[in-house]
Amino acid sequence: MGVIFAASLFLGFGQDANLVVFYDARSVFYKQRAANFYRTTANTKMVRVRKNSKRRKASVLACSLIQIPLALVESLIFGSLVYWLGGLVSEVGAFLLFEFFLTLTILVFAAMYFLLAAVSPNLNIAKPIGMVCVLLFVLFAGFIVAKNSIPGWLSWLYWLDPVAWTVRSIAVSQYRSSKLDVCVYQGVDYCSTYGQTMGEYSLGLFDVPSDKTWVVYGVIYLVATYVAVMTISYFVLEFHRYERPDNVALPHDPVDEVPAEVAYNLVSSPQASGPVNALSSSDNDVVVGVKTASHPVKTPPVTVAFRDLWYTVSVPGGRGQPEKNVDLLKGVAGYALPGTMTALTGSTGAGKTTLIDVIAGRKTARTIKGDILLNGFPATDLSIRRCTGYCEQTDVHSTALTFREALTFSAFLRQDATVPDSVKYDTVDECLELLGLDDVADHVVCGSSMDKMKRLTIGVEMAAQPSVLFLDEPTSGLDARSAKLIMDGVRRVADSGRTVVCTIHQPSTDVFLLFDSLLLLKRGGETVYFGELGRGGSSIVRYFEAIPSVPRIKEGYNPATWMLEVIGAGVDCHRKAEASAATTPNRPSKESIREDFVAVFNASSTKALLDAKLAGSGLFQPSTESKPLSYAGKRAASNVVQLQFLLLTTYWRTPSYSLTRLGISLLLGLIFGFVYLGAEYETYQGINSGLGMVYLSTMFIALVSFMSGLPLAYEERSVFYRERAAQTYNSAWFFLSFSLVEIPYVLAGALLFTVAYYPMVGLGGFPDAVFYWFNLALLILFEAYLAQLAMFSA
Repeated sequence: MGVIFAASLFLGFGQDANLVVFYDARSVFYKQRAANFYRTTANTKMVRVRKNSKRRKASVLACSLIQIPLALVESLIFGSLVYWLGGLVSEVGAFLLFEFFLTLTILVFAAMYFLLAAVSPNLNIAKPIGMVCVLLFVLFAGFIVAKNSIPGWLSWLYWLDPVAWTVRSIAVSQYRSSKLDVCVYQGVDYCSTYGQTMGEYSLGLFDVPSDKTWVVYGVIYLVATYVAVMTISYFVLEFHRYERPDNVALPHDPVDEVPAEVAYNLVSSPQASGPVNALSSSDNDVVVGVKTASHPVKTPPVTVAFRDLWYTVSVPGGRGQPEKNVDLLKGVAGYALPGTMTALTGSTGAGKTTLIDVIAGRKTARTIKGDILLNGFPATDLSIRRCTGYCEQTDVHSTALTFREALTFSAFLRQDATVPDSVKYDTVDECLELLGLDDVADHVVCGSSMDKMKRLTIGVEMAAQPSVLFLDEPTSGLDARSAKLIMDGVRRVADSGRTVVCTIHQPSTDVFLLFDSLLLLKRGGETVYFGELGRGGSSIVRYFEAIPSVPRIKEGYNPATWMLEVIGAGVDCHRKAEASAATTPNRPSKESIREDFVAVFNASSTKALLDAKLAGSGLFQPSTESKPLSYAGKRAASNVVQLQFLLLTTYWRTPSYSLTRLGISLLLGLIFGFVYLGAEYETYQGINSGLGMVYLSTMFIALVSFMSGLPLAYEERSVFYRERAAQTYNSAWFFLSFSLVEIPYVLAGALLFTVAYYPMVGLGGFPDAVFYWFNLALLILFEAYLAQLAMFSA
């Protein structure tokens, strides 16, 4: 019986790993369903996909079918080893039944976790609930607590437990087989002594009925349970979505009310729609204000210049060969001025992200050669971290905070400690208005649309009041309308006097013309062009059309797409170059693709102008009015402020994690209390049962603490990496706050469990109860810290 119970439970519990997969798949389902990948019929409300005049059930049915072969393989491998090594009945029929029930058990558990992923708002709730379900399956499977020992008013849980049906069916098939269902077994005549065969007697010890029809009933119940759970999952996915309507669309943007093709006409350029109240107070400061700000914020302008940049990495040389060095950047030069937007563009693999990472000080592990200067002075790691903001391509934020709280956190921890708090709050209001987030300022970040998340990423860096803003592919994954809205906000940032450097790949015409300067790279990290765009992109067009092998741009054609096609870096350019040259006069010719544009640029007057500017005052030569950027410390905020904000923002807005833990602790205490209510511990069986009770209760509450801590630690790990790279706070304060905030929740959870569990199971003595509570709290705390260690070290 022990082997049967352990095998059934082990394979079922192993399906917990699918919970994260199902939860991620739910987000994909929401997106595809919203995009009408699936159709819902008017009467049946069934999700279907129409293709080649055939209908197929989608999502739930697909998930059901894909689990079957996986369950078969898993049960075959695991079941074969356990069955023959565990000494079970050596009959083919009994072995096939064993495998069949293991497969059904896997499917039922997979369906249960699929339902949890569909019905739970997040993993912080799904994980502990899953552990409670497993606990119920263990307690009421009829092995640890026999059926007749379960309180009568809880016996319905025994009959609902799929593990109990699996154990019962396999046990009946084993003990009622021809080898065990005998009168005389190992010298004992069971029929004359007990009036039963050996198999019937053994089943009776665990209150398992011996009728062979229970095997058939087990198959029917497990199949019906699987179908019922998947059906419920279907209706949950169809009719209940965890999406916030106010976090999906911008409520006051005029472009939301018109078709996308005319949206550009409604979104005016910031240069045409008026100033953002940029007021010059001196030659060295640009004062930025908005209507709602009562305290203008001073941001010193910073010029970024770089010359002869090389970035080299080592790659394996192959079998038995030494490593070889590969240059990802080859002598790249350029500059970015305050109040302007500079685009870094090129094909995939041209080195755009590598270049911006090198300039922003994010690449340190490999060989970097060349000069990077800020206001004509050599850039140090401290000066780059303190005066710049870096917006990563992926939007990583703590989803439990509101937009305002996320910006406030950045403002207080990344602005200098000498800046008054009132000014920092005004900075938050400025960023919210500048990026069009004031309408959702007090909404929780979780569930926000992609363009809002992108604007929040920019806002978090803007709240630090950097002089230079680096953005890596800010329009990645956005549609044309959202990309235009994002880049309009970035344009306003540049108009406020800041230096903006942005990588971008094949932007739309409207987005491309928002930039002032362009650095174009070819694959391999070499410069093809650096200079001004000119009005309507005239400078870049004039430069390339001056090359004899380059055809003239067709009227109305996107200059960004045209220039990439000219250098052979456009979409499908390599595949279609020869065909398009013969049929489309706007496309580059074969000769133009073979042109050495790097050599053409190096010999051009544009390159000579670049070299002259780099040699002038203010770029690579400090001006007489410039002073090197200096900062008192590595981080802007004091240690007290860092720890204070970290403590306040960690978990306090995450009720799905904190409250779920407390609720689960109370629920576990009640479950164990009711199961062992009135238990006696004077006999051997009673003592053994009590020891099992203590073991199970301790193990499960520890597992709940460990499993529920994993998702949150995983989410916060990404946020920590981003904030650590920006030197937002000391890593020690982060981990200290992460540890301290666990203590009150753990003490409260252990207390709830002890109060419910300790007196109900018949354990007495107040001092002993306090000692039990304290030891249990230490165990739970250890498991919580172990989960954090597992995530942050993985």
